Amino acid sequence: MSKIITEKLIEEKLKEKGLSMYEGDDNALEKLQTHYEFELTDSYNRTPDYSIYTETTADGYEVFVATSGDGRNICINEDVYYYDSDLAQALYDAMFDYNELIYVDDLEAYYVQDAIEQAWESFITDMIDEVENELIEQGYVTENETEVA
Repeated sequence: MSKIITEKLIEEKLKEKGLSMYEGDDNALEKLQTHYEFELTDSYNRTPDYSIYTETTADGYEVFVATSGDGRNICINEDVYYYDSDLAQALYDAMFDYNELIYVDDLEAYYVQDAIEQAWESFITDMIDEVENELIEQGYVTENETEVA
């Protein structure tokens, strides 16, 4: 009889790694930073690899800049946003694009929390896949494979 990969078994293996596919994590950002090797900060004490901050236009409008580096070489077409709601995707992408230091001017902004949640979901999905592959290497089969056999 084959050993079958179940959600319960996957959750047990994730728990061994200090993770869960069912629960959020109060230390999600810390774990993401460790796993993907980046630092998210609102302190501007060294040159960042990626920056997200607000600027004011000459006529008094607030715009949002998300750009590589420290913001000295801004491309208006690619780096400037009218709405901060678009920044979550930019920050999410920056987390996975090998940026070691990511500066945001407001760590409490909702777009930061949205990006962290989205990155956490991707991370957990990757960890589930990793656990499943480890179990398959140990001789387990998926429930779908047992139905076919």
